[in-house]
Amino acid sequence: MVTERTGMIVWLYHIKHVKTLRKYGNIHYVSKALKYAVLYCDAEESDLIIQRLKKQKFTKRVDLSYLQEIRTHYKKKTETKPEDEEQQIPSP
Repeated sequence: MVTERTGMIVWLYHIKHVKTLRKYGNIHYVSKALKYAVLYCDAEESDLIIQRLKKQKFTKRVDLSYLQEIRTHYKKKTETKPEDEEQQIPSP
């Protein structure tokens, strides 16, 4: 059985606190330059984890990932549109 996962972006004051984020979920990516970490946790516990992370002194803010809201299944292009004659460059 596959559990639903949700991603969140945790903005930090210092990168040294990344190790303490391990107890909240799986760390996927850490940006040292922009001081944020991408964290994945169970979807059922995400509200509770966000509340706990916002109370921590080392977090600036916590944002949810928009991956579930973005359409990831694309349709094939069935028809090809003819290009405009004006855009075509004539060959010499």
